[in-house]
Formats: sequence, structure tokens, C-alpha cells
Amino acid sequence: MAVTSMGLIIACLTFAGLPVHAANPDVWDSLVPEHALAPARAEKNPLSSTPETIERGKAIFLGKGFCAACHGRDGKGLTGIPPGRFENEPRIFTNPTWQQSRTDGELMWVLRNGSAGTAMAPFIPLVLTEDEAWQVIAYIRQFAIP
Repeated sequence: MAVTSMGLIIACLTFAGLPVHAANPDVWDSLVPEHALAPARAEKNPLSSTPETIERGKAIFLGKGFCAACHGRDGKGLTGIPPGRFENEPRIFTNPTWQQSRTDGELMWVLRNGSAGTAMAPFIPLVLTEDEAWQVIAYIRQFAIP
């Protein structure tokens, strides 16, 4: 039986004694703490959402950033994982209402700082550069386009 990326990540988190759960179950809650929310919301993506930026973001999402391992290749989160395996599920990026309620700056804040009490660790600078993270955010925004 082949080991999937998700299986490997779950195994690593479990072996390391880390909690194996993700984002707050209330999708409408921001993962940014109240004291950091206003500055995060004010931060704008410095990169234009050009086809090239989005393509680079997709390559990072599916590859180097291993975002798809938790958020799914299609942005729909974990599918096929038995119920109860995770306390909370990773964010689903295809929900247009969620997309409208979160700013690029909030998404960047989570990539920089992780999300306390979840399996979402900081990705900048250990995994991604700032530019790569902005490219991933540009790509994530494409999941809400019908």
C-alpha cells in the first residue's frame, strides 16, 4: 500500500506528539488574534494576480508548500479521511463566502505565524519566501471562481 503525503504528515505529527487537528471549526472566525487583526487586514498582496503569478502559486501549493496535503489539490480540504480523525478540518478554500470574509493579509499572517492550537505551522521563512506565499494566496483566490 502506498503512503500518501497526508498519511505521512499525519504519521509525523502523531509520532512527534503534536495535536493532529487543524483550523477552528467555525469557518467564519479569523485565525488571526484580535490584537493583530487590523494590521493583518490592512496588508495587501504586492503581486498582481496575473496568470503567471497564479501558475507559480499553483506549483508551490501542489509542490514545495505541500498545501494540498491538508487543503486538498482542489482546495476542498481533506476528503476520504474517517470522521473524528481530526478535531477540526483544515480550511476549505472553495467557499466563496469564506473567500470574501478573509483578506490576503489575514492569510499571509497565518502563513507567517501559523495557527495556535492547530496543525497549521508557520511556513515563512522555513518553507516559503514572502513572494512565494503571496503567489500561493493569489492561487488560493482562484478556488472561489465558479
